Amino acid sequence: MRVRVGAVGVGVATTLAAAVAVVSGRALAEGNRVAVVLPLAVAAGVAVAVLALTRFAGYLLVMLAIRSCVDLFKISGPVAGRVPDADAARLLDPSTMLAVLFLLAAGLWLAARVRAHGRLRGSPLGWAMLLVGATGLVSALGAAQPQPSLLEALRVLTVVVMFVVLEQLMPDSAVLRRVLLACYASLVLALGYTVLLSALGHPPAEVKGNFTRISGPFSQSTTFGRYLMFMVVFGFGIYRFLSRRLRIALGVLLGLSLLFLLLTNTRSAILGTALGLVVVAVLHRSRRLLALLAVVAVAGPALFPAVGDRFAQLADERAIGGGPTGNTLAWRVTYWTEIVELADRNPVTGIGPNMTQRETDEAKRPHNDFLRAYVETGLLGLAAYLAMLLLCLHTARTALRRAPPGSLDRGIAVGFAGCAVAFVAVSAASNAISNVVTLWYFVAFAAAASAVARRPAAPVTRPSAGALSPSPPTALRS
Repeated sequence: MRVRVGAVGVGVATTLAAAVAVVSGRALAEGNRVAVVLPLAVAAGVAVAVLALTRFAGYLLVMLAIRSCVDLFKISGPVAGRVPDADAARLLDPSTMLAVLFLLAAGLWLAARVRAHGRLRGSPLGWAMLLVGATGLVSALGAAQPQPSLLEALRVLTVVVMFVVLEQLMPDSAVLRRVLLACYASLVLALGYTVLLSALGHPPAEVKGNFTRISGPFSQSTTFGRYLMFMVVFGFGIYRFLSRRLRIALGVLLGLSLLFLLLTNTRSAILGTALGLVVVAVLHRSRRLLALLAVVAVAGPALFPAVGDRFAQLADERAIGGGPTGNTLAWRVTYWTEIVELADRNPVTGIGPNMTQRETDEAKRPHNDFLRAYVETGLLGLAAYLAMLLLCLHTARTALRRAPPGSLDRGIAVGFAGCAVAFVAVSAASNAISNVVTLWYFVAFAAAASAVARRPAAPVTRPSAGALSPSPPTALRS
Protein backbone atom coordinates (compact mmCIF):
# COMPACT_ATOMS: atom_id res chain seq x y z
CA MET A 1 0.00 0.00 0.00
CA ARG A 2 2.81 2.38 0.89
CA VAL A 3 4.55 1.58 -2.41
CA ARG A 4 1.33 2.33 -4.31
CA VAL A 5 0.85 5.66 -2.51
CA GLY A 6 4.49 6.57 -3.13
CA ALA A 7 4.16 5.73 -6.82
CA VAL A 8 1.05 7.91 -7.08
CA GLY A 9 2.90 10.77 -5.35
CA VAL A 10 5.83 10.48 -7.75
CA GLY A 11 3.44 10.42 -10.70
CA VAL A 12 1.60 13.51 -9.55
CA ALA A 13 4.85 15.36 -8.89
CA THR A 14 6.22 14.38 -12.32
CA THR A 15 3.05 15.50 -14.07
CA LEU A 16 3.06 18.81 -12.19
CA ALA A 17 6.73 19.41 -13.03
CA ALA A 18 6.11 18.68 -16.72
CA ALA A 19 3.11 21.01 -16.83
CA VAL A 20 5.08 23.79 -15.15
CA ALA A 21 7.97 23.31 -17.57
CA VAL A 22 5.67 23.52 -20.61
CA VAL A 23 3.79 26.62 -19.40
CA SER A 24 6.94 28.46 -18.29
CA GLY A 25 8.79 27.49 -21.48
CA ARG A 26 6.05 28.92 -23.70
CA ALA A 27 5.88 32.08 -21.60
CA LEU A 28 9.65 32.50 -21.81
CA ALA A 29 9.49 32.26 -25.58
CA GLU A 30 6.80 34.97 -25.58
CA GLY A 31 8.80 37.21 -23.23
CA ASN A 32 6.06 37.20 -20.56
CA ARG A 33 7.91 37.42 -17.21
CA VAL A 34 4.78 36.99 -15.09
CA ALA A 35 3.73 33.84 -16.92
CA VAL A 36 7.25 32.45 -16.51
CA VAL A 37 7.57 33.09 -12.78
CA LEU A 38 4.00 32.37 -11.65
CA PRO A 39 3.87 28.63 -12.52
CA LEU A 40 7.30 28.12 -10.99
CA ALA A 41 6.20 29.98 -7.86
CA VAL A 42 3.02 27.91 -7.59
CA ALA A 43 4.91 24.64 -7.99
CA ALA A 44 7.51 25.70 -5.44
CA GLY A 45 4.74 26.86 -3.13
CA VAL A 46 3.04 23.46 -3.27
CA ALA A 47 6.32 21.70 -2.48
CA VAL A 48 7.08 24.09 0.37
CA ALA A 49 3.51 23.77 1.71
CA VAL A 50 3.84 19.98 1.88
CA LEU A 51 7.14 20.37 3.74
CA ALA A 52 5.60 22.95 6.09
CA LEU A 53 2.71 20.66 7.02
CA THR A 54 4.87 17.57 7.50
CA ARG A 55 8.26 18.82 8.77
CA PHE A 56 7.81 22.35 10.07
CA ALA A 57 11.30 22.71 11.55
CA GLY A 58 12.85 21.57 8.27
CA TYR A 59 10.58 23.96 6.37
CA LEU A 60 11.76 26.83 8.55
CA LEU A 61 15.41 26.02 7.85
CA VAL A 62 14.73 25.86 4.11
CA MET A 63 12.98 29.24 4.22
CA LEU A 64 15.94 30.85 6.00
CA ALA A 65 18.41 29.26 3.58
CA ILE A 66 16.67 30.32 0.35
CA ARG A 67 15.04 33.63 1.33
CA SER A 68 18.08 35.68 0.30
CA CYS A 69 17.58 34.61 -3.33
CA VAL A 70 13.79 34.73 -3.63
CA ASP A 71 13.85 38.32 -4.93
CA LEU A 72 15.57 37.05 -8.07
CA PHE A 73 12.09 36.01 -9.21
CA LYS A 74 10.46 39.28 -8.20
CA ILE A 75 7.80 40.46 -10.65
CA SER A 76 7.08 43.94 -9.32
CA GLY A 77 10.69 45.21 -9.20
CA PRO A 78 11.63 48.14 -6.95
CA VAL A 79 8.40 49.78 -5.81
CA ALA A 80 9.56 52.92 -4.10
CA GLY A 81 7.31 55.85 -4.91
CA ARG A 82 4.04 55.70 -6.76
CA VAL A 83 4.53 53.11 -9.49
CA PRO A 84 1.46 52.25 -11.59
CA ASP A 85 0.07 48.76 -10.85
CA ALA A 86 2.94 48.12 -8.42
CA ASP A 87 0.61 46.96 -5.64
CA ALA A 88 -1.09 44.39 -7.86
CA ALA A 89 2.30 43.13 -9.06
CA ARG A 90 3.56 42.80 -5.48
CA LEU A 91 0.68 40.45 -4.72
CA LEU A 92 2.06 38.07 -7.37
CA ASP A 93 5.65 38.22 -6.12
CA PRO A 94 6.99 34.87 -4.85
CA SER A 95 8.10 36.66 -1.68
CA THR A 96 4.48 37.66 -0.97
CA MET A 97 3.24 34.13 -1.60
CA LEU A 98 5.92 32.72 0.70
CA ALA A 99 4.97 35.28 3.34
CA VAL A 100 1.31 34.22 3.27
CA LEU A 101 2.27 30.55 3.32
CA PHE A 102 4.64 31.15 6.21
CA LEU A 103 2.00 32.95 8.27
CA LEU A 104 -0.53 30.16 7.68
CA ALA A 105 1.93 27.36 8.44
CA ALA A 106 3.35 29.14 11.48
CA GLY A 107 -0.16 29.89 12.79
CA LEU A 108 -1.13 26.21 12.58
CA TRP A 109 2.13 25.11 14.19
CA LEU A 110 1.84 27.62 17.03
CA ALA A 111 -1.78 26.58 17.64
CA ALA A 112 -0.64 22.95 17.85
CA ARG A 113 2.07 23.96 20.34
CA VAL A 114 -0.48 25.72 22.53
CA ARG A 115 -2.75 22.68 22.43
CA ALA A 116 0.13 20.33 23.31
CA HIS A 117 1.86 22.45 25.97
CA GLY A 118 -0.87 24.79 27.16
CA ARG A 119 1.21 27.92 26.48
CA LEU A 120 4.02 29.36 24.38
CA ARG A 121 7.43 30.53 25.50
CA GLY A 122 7.55 34.29 25.63
CA SER A 123 9.92 37.13 26.37
CA PRO A 124 9.61 40.92 26.75
CA LEU A 125 11.24 41.32 23.33
CA GLY A 126 8.68 38.97 21.81
CA TRP A 127 5.82 40.97 23.32
CA ALA A 128 7.30 44.21 22.01
CA MET A 129 7.53 42.74 18.51
CA LEU A 130 3.93 41.58 18.71
CA LEU A 131 2.93 45.14 19.63
CA VAL A 132 4.85 46.46 16.60
CA GLY A 133 2.94 44.04 14.37
CA ALA A 134 -0.42 44.81 16.01
CA THR A 135 -0.05 48.60 15.77
CA GLY A 136 0.88 48.22 12.11
CA LEU A 137 -2.27 46.23 11.38
CA VAL A 138 -4.49 48.70 13.28
CA SER A 139 -2.95 51.65 11.41
CA ALA A 140 -3.35 49.90 8.05
CA LEU A 141 -7.08 49.40 8.62
CA GLY A 142 -7.53 53.17 8.89
CA ALA A 143 -5.26 54.09 5.98
CA ALA A 144 -6.51 56.05 2.98
CA GLN A 145 -5.32 53.18 0.74
CA PRO A 146 -5.80 50.00 2.81
CA GLN A 147 -4.45 47.50 0.25
CA PRO A 148 -0.80 48.63 0.04
CA SER A 149 -0.83 49.52 3.72
CA LEU A 150 -2.12 46.09 4.76
CA LEU A 151 0.42 44.42 2.47
CA GLU A 152 3.23 46.29 4.23
CA ALA A 153 1.79 45.39 7.65
CA LEU A 154 1.63 41.76 6.52
CA ARG A 155 5.30 41.81 5.54
CA VAL A 156 6.33 43.20 8.93
CA LEU A 157 4.11 40.62 10.63
CA THR A 158 6.15 37.80 9.05
CA VAL A 159 9.21 39.15 10.88
CA VAL A 160 7.32 39.15 14.18
CA VAL A 161 6.00 35.61 13.67
CA MET A 162 9.46 34.40 12.64
CA PHE A 163 10.84 35.58 15.98
CA VAL A 164 7.96 34.01 17.94
CA VAL A 165 8.43 30.67 16.16
CA LEU A 166 12.20 30.64 16.59
CA GLU A 167 11.80 31.52 20.26
CA GLN A 168 9.86 28.26 20.71
CA LEU A 169 12.57 26.20 18.97
CA MET A 170 15.80 27.88 20.07
CA PRO A 171 16.09 26.44 23.60
CA ASP A 172 17.17 23.24 21.83
CA SER A 173 20.89 23.82 21.21
CA ALA A 174 20.90 21.52 18.18
CA VAL A 175 18.10 23.52 16.55
CA LEU A 176 19.91 26.76 17.39
CA ARG A 177 23.03 25.57 15.56
CA ARG A 178 20.98 24.42 12.55
CA VAL A 179 19.27 27.82 12.35
CA LEU A 180 22.63 29.61 12.33
CA LEU A 181 23.91 27.24 9.64
CA ALA A 182 20.77 27.92 7.56
CA CYS A 183 21.33 31.68 7.88
CA TYR A 184 24.87 31.37 6.59
CA ALA A 185 23.77 28.92 3.91
CA SER A 186 21.70 31.85 2.61
CA LEU A 187 24.91 33.90 2.53
CA VAL A 188 26.62 31.16 0.50
CA LEU A 189 23.80 31.35 -2.06
CA ALA A 190 23.78 35.15 -2.17
CA LEU A 191 27.55 35.46 -2.55
CA GLY A 192 27.73 32.53 -4.95
CA TYR A 193 25.20 34.18 -7.26
CA THR A 194 27.05 37.50 -7.12
CA VAL A 195 30.46 35.95 -7.73
CA LEU A 196 29.18 33.80 -10.61
CA LEU A 197 27.57 36.68 -12.50
CA SER A 198 30.56 38.91 -11.83
CA ALA A 199 32.88 36.23 -13.25
CA LEU A 200 30.68 36.00 -16.35
CA GLY A 201 31.06 39.74 -16.87
CA HIS A 202 27.52 40.68 -15.85
CA PRO A 203 27.68 41.67 -12.18
CA PRO A 204 24.24 42.16 -10.57
CA ALA A 205 24.17 45.91 -10.07
CA GLU A 206 22.09 49.05 -10.38
CA VAL A 207 23.14 52.48 -11.58
CA LYS A 208 22.27 55.39 -9.31
CA GLY A 209 23.50 58.77 -10.44
CA ASN A 210 27.24 58.50 -11.09
CA PHE A 211 27.62 55.23 -9.20
CA THR A 212 27.29 51.58 -10.17
CA ARG A 213 26.31 49.68 -7.03
CA ILE A 214 26.33 45.90 -6.56
CA SER A 215 22.85 44.61 -5.64
CA GLY A 216 23.52 40.86 -5.42
CA PRO A 217 20.38 38.70 -5.53
CA PHE A 218 18.24 41.57 -4.21
CA SER A 219 16.34 44.19 -6.16
CA GLN A 220 18.26 47.07 -4.57
CA SER A 221 21.85 47.61 -3.46
CA THR A 222 20.72 49.07 -0.12
CA THR A 223 18.98 45.79 0.75
CA PHE A 224 22.09 43.79 -0.12
CA GLY A 225 24.22 46.15 1.96
CA ARG A 226 22.06 45.81 5.08
CA TYR A 227 21.86 42.04 4.67
CA LEU A 228 25.66 41.86 4.52
CA MET A 229 25.88 44.20 7.54
CA PHE A 230 24.07 41.73 9.81
CA MET A 231 25.92 38.72 8.39
CA VAL A 232 29.35 40.31 8.80
CA VAL A 233 28.81 41.64 12.33
CA PHE A 234 27.29 38.42 13.68
CA GLY A 235 29.83 36.33 11.78
CA PHE A 236 32.76 38.08 13.48
CA GLY A 237 30.97 37.58 16.80
CA ILE A 238 30.84 33.77 16.53
CA TYR A 239 33.96 33.20 14.40
CA ARG A 240 36.43 32.29 17.16
CA PHE A 241 34.10 29.71 18.70
CA LEU A 242 33.71 27.54 15.59
CA SER A 243 35.54 24.39 14.63
CA ARG A 244 38.62 24.88 12.47
CA ARG A 245 36.90 23.81 9.25
CA LEU A 246 33.97 26.14 9.82
CA ARG A 247 36.32 29.02 10.72
CA ILE A 248 38.00 28.65 7.32
CA ALA A 249 34.67 28.57 5.50
CA LEU A 250 33.26 31.52 7.45
CA GLY A 251 36.49 33.47 6.94
CA VAL A 252 36.08 33.19 3.17
CA LEU A 253 32.43 34.29 3.42
CA LEU A 254 33.30 37.26 5.61
CA GLY A 255 36.07 38.39 3.27
CA LEU A 256 33.76 38.29 0.25
CA SER A 257 31.00 39.97 2.24
CA LEU A 258 33.24 42.89 3.20
CA LEU A 259 34.26 43.29 -0.45
CA PHE A 260 30.71 43.32 -1.76
CA LEU A 261 29.55 45.52 1.13
CA LEU A 262 31.94 48.22 -0.10
CA LEU A 263 30.75 47.67 -3.67
CA THR A 264 27.11 48.21 -2.66
CA ASN A 265 28.19 51.78 -1.82
CA THR A 266 25.48 51.88 0.86
CA ARG A 267 26.73 54.44 3.36
CA SER A 268 24.35 53.51 6.17
CA ALA A 269 25.24 49.81 5.93
CA ILE A 270 28.98 50.50 5.77
CA LEU A 271 28.85 52.79 8.80
CA GLY A 272 26.52 50.39 10.63
CA THR A 273 28.91 47.51 9.98
CA ALA A 274 31.85 49.54 11.25
CA LEU A 275 29.96 50.47 14.42
CA GLY A 276 28.81 46.88 14.99
CA LEU A 277 32.32 45.52 14.50
CA VAL A 278 33.70 48.04 17.00
CA VAL A 279 31.22 46.66 19.53
CA VAL A 280 32.29 43.09 18.71
CA ALA A 281 35.98 44.02 18.96
CA VAL A 282 35.52 45.72 22.33
CA LEU A 283 33.48 42.86 23.80
CA HIS A 284 35.94 40.27 22.49
CA ARG A 285 38.88 42.51 23.45
CA SER A 286 40.22 41.88 19.95
CA ARG A 287 43.00 44.16 18.79
CA ARG A 288 43.21 42.21 15.55
CA LEU A 289 39.64 43.11 14.63
CA LEU A 290 40.26 46.78 15.42
CA ALA A 291 43.38 46.64 13.25
CA LEU A 292 41.38 45.02 10.44
CA LEU A 293 38.81 47.81 10.66
CA ALA A 294 41.55 50.41 10.41
CA VAL A 295 43.03 48.68 7.34
CA VAL A 296 39.65 48.47 5.60
CA ALA A 297 38.90 52.11 6.44
CA VAL A 298 42.15 53.20 4.75
CA ALA A 299 42.37 50.67 1.93
CA GLY A 300 38.67 50.66 1.01
CA PRO A 301 38.47 54.20 -0.44
CA ALA A 302 41.93 53.78 -1.99
CA LEU A 303 40.98 50.56 -3.84
CA PHE A 304 37.42 51.67 -4.58
CA PRO A 305 37.40 55.46 -5.16
CA ALA A 306 33.62 55.44 -5.62
CA VAL A 307 33.25 54.66 -1.90
CA GLY A 308 35.22 57.75 -0.96
CA ASP A 309 33.31 59.85 -3.48
CA ARG A 310 30.02 58.63 -2.05
CA PHE A 311 30.92 59.70 1.48
CA ALA A 312 32.39 62.97 0.20
CA GLN A 313 28.91 63.92 -1.02
CA LEU A 314 27.91 64.55 2.58
CA ALA A 315 29.99 67.72 2.42
CA ASP A 316 28.24 69.00 -0.71
CA GLU A 317 26.27 72.17 -0.23
CA ARG A 318 23.78 71.16 -2.88
CA ALA A 319 21.02 68.83 -1.69
CA ILE A 320 19.37 66.92 -4.51
CA GLY A 321 15.78 65.90 -3.88
CA GLY A 322 16.30 62.42 -2.62
CA GLY A 323 18.23 61.39 -5.71
CA PRO A 324 21.32 59.20 -5.69
CA THR A 325 23.70 62.15 -5.98
CA GLY A 326 24.27 65.25 -3.92
CA ASN A 327 24.04 65.73 -0.18
CA THR A 328 21.30 63.23 0.64
CA LEU A 329 21.75 63.86 4.36
CA ALA A 330 20.74 67.50 3.88
CA TRP A 331 17.78 66.31 1.80
CA ARG A 332 16.75 63.91 4.56
CA VAL A 333 16.63 66.66 7.19
CA THR A 334 14.48 68.83 4.94
CA TYR A 335 12.19 65.93 4.08
CA TRP A 336 11.76 64.99 7.74
CA THR A 337 10.49 68.47 8.61
CA GLU A 338 7.88 68.12 5.87
CA ILE A 339 6.52 64.66 6.61
CA VAL A 340 6.28 65.01 10.38
CA GLU A 341 3.18 67.12 9.82
CA LEU A 342 1.42 64.15 8.21
CA ALA A 343 1.01 62.65 11.68
CA ASP A 344 -1.32 65.51 12.65
CA ARG A 345 -4.13 63.74 10.78
CA ASN A 346 -4.13 60.89 13.28
CA PRO A 347 -1.43 61.19 15.95
CA VAL A 348 -2.60 58.08 17.83
CA THR A 349 -2.51 55.41 15.10
CA GLY A 350 -0.89 57.26 12.19
CA ILE A 351 -1.65 57.38 8.47
CA GLY A 352 -0.88 53.68 7.86
CA PRO A 353 2.25 51.67 6.97
CA ASN A 354 3.83 52.50 3.61
CA MET A 355 1.63 55.57 3.14
CA THR A 356 4.22 58.36 3.46
CA GLN A 357 5.43 57.90 -0.11
CA ARG A 358 1.82 58.13 -1.30
CA GLU A 359 1.09 61.34 0.60
CA THR A 360 4.08 63.50 -0.43
CA ASP A 361 5.21 65.16 -3.65
CA GLU A 362 8.64 63.49 -3.25
CA ALA A 363 6.92 60.08 -3.24
CA LYS A 364 9.63 58.63 -1.03
CA ARG A 365 9.81 56.77 2.25
CA PRO A 366 10.85 58.69 5.38
CA HIS A 367 14.47 57.41 5.53
CA ASN A 368 14.14 57.43 9.33
CA ASP A 369 12.43 54.52 11.07
CA PHE A 370 11.76 56.48 14.26
CA LEU A 371 9.94 59.18 12.32
CA ARG A 372 8.27 56.59 10.14
CA ALA A 373 6.92 54.75 13.18
CA TYR A 374 5.39 58.00 14.44
CA VAL A 375 3.97 59.22 11.12
CA GLU A 376 2.67 55.88 9.85
CA THR A 377 1.66 54.09 13.08
CA GLY A 378 1.19 57.01 15.47
CA LEU A 379 2.23 57.39 19.08
CA LEU A 380 1.22 53.80 19.80
CA GLY A 381 3.43 52.48 17.03
CA LEU A 382 6.33 54.69 18.03
CA ALA A 383 6.11 53.49 21.63
CA ALA A 384 6.07 49.85 20.45
CA TYR A 385 9.03 50.42 18.12
CA LEU A 386 11.12 52.16 20.78
CA ALA A 387 10.29 49.36 23.23
CA MET A 388 11.43 46.78 20.67
CA LEU A 389 14.76 48.54 20.13
CA LEU A 390 15.41 48.97 23.86
CA LEU A 391 14.56 45.33 24.51
CA CYS A 392 16.91 44.22 21.71
CA LEU A 393 19.72 45.98 23.55
CA HIS A 394 18.51 44.58 26.89
CA THR A 395 18.41 41.04 25.45
CA ALA A 396 21.98 41.43 24.19
CA ARG A 397 23.11 42.69 27.61
CA THR A 398 21.41 39.82 29.44
CA ALA A 399 22.85 37.28 27.02
CA LEU A 400 26.34 38.68 27.62
CA ARG A 401 25.87 38.17 31.35
CA ARG A 402 24.54 34.62 31.02
CA ALA A 403 26.89 33.26 28.34
CA PRO A 404 29.85 31.21 29.63
CA PRO A 405 33.26 32.55 28.55
CA GLY A 406 34.85 30.65 25.68
CA SER A 407 31.57 29.20 24.43
CA LEU A 408 29.46 29.60 21.30
CA ASP A 409 26.81 31.22 23.51
CA ARG A 410 29.29 34.00 24.21
CA GLY A 411 29.83 34.48 20.48
CA ILE A 412 26.06 34.64 19.89
CA ALA A 413 25.67 37.26 22.62
CA VAL A 414 28.54 39.37 21.28
CA GLY A 415 27.41 39.04 17.67
CA PHE A 416 23.86 40.06 18.43
CA ALA A 417 25.02 42.98 20.57
CA GLY A 418 26.89 44.31 17.54
CA CYS A 419 23.89 43.71 15.26
CA ALA A 420 21.51 45.45 17.69
CA VAL A 421 23.70 48.54 17.96
CA ALA A 422 24.13 48.64 14.17
CA PHE A 423 20.37 48.29 13.61
CA VAL A 424 19.52 51.12 16.00
CA ALA A 425 22.10 53.39 14.35
CA VAL A 426 21.03 52.57 10.79
CA SER A 427 17.35 53.06 11.66
CA ALA A 428 18.01 56.72 12.39
CA ALA A 429 18.77 57.56 8.75
CA SER A 430 17.30 54.80 6.58
CA ASN A 431 14.30 52.57 5.89
CA ALA A 432 15.70 49.50 7.64
CA ILE A 433 12.27 48.30 8.76
CA SER A 434 11.22 48.09 5.08
CA ASN A 435 13.92 45.51 4.28
CA VAL A 436 11.88 42.61 5.62
CA VAL A 437 14.19 40.03 4.07
CA THR A 438 17.14 41.35 6.09
CA LEU A 439 15.04 41.50 9.25
CA TRP A 440 14.38 37.76 9.03
CA TYR A 441 18.05 37.17 9.70
CA PHE A 442 18.24 39.90 12.32
CA VAL A 443 15.40 38.29 14.33
CA ALA A 444 17.00 34.86 13.87
CA PHE A 445 20.09 36.21 15.62
CA ALA A 446 17.84 37.94 18.17
CA ALA A 447 16.06 34.66 18.94
CA ALA A 448 19.42 32.94 19.41
CA ALA A 449 20.50 35.67 21.84
CA SER A 450 17.14 35.43 23.63
CA ALA A 451 17.69 31.69 24.09
CA VAL A 452 21.11 32.40 25.63
CA ALA A 453 19.61 35.10 27.85
CA ARG A 454 17.02 32.65 29.25
CA ARG A 455 19.58 30.07 30.33
CA PRO A 456 20.89 29.87 33.90
CA ALA A 457 23.69 32.33 34.60
CA ALA A 458 27.16 30.89 34.10
CA PRO A 459 29.51 30.86 37.09
CA VAL A 460 32.01 33.69 37.04
CA THR A 461 35.42 32.21 36.21
CA ARG A 462 38.59 33.64 34.77
CA PRO A 463 39.10 32.22 31.25
CA SER A 464 42.30 30.29 30.73
CA ALA A 465 44.81 30.99 27.98
CA GLY A 466 43.07 28.49 25.73
CA ALA A 467 39.61 29.87 26.28
CA LEU A 468 39.38 31.07 22.70
CA SER A 469 39.42 27.49 21.45
CA PRO A 470 35.92 26.09 20.97
CA SER A 471 34.83 23.51 23.50
CA PRO A 472 33.22 20.38 22.01
CA PRO A 473 29.81 20.71 23.76
CA THR A 474 29.21 24.32 22.73
CA ALA A 475 31.14 24.92 19.53
CA LEU A 476 29.23 25.02 16.26
CA ARG A 477 30.56 22.09 14.28
CA SER A 478 29.96 20.91 10.75
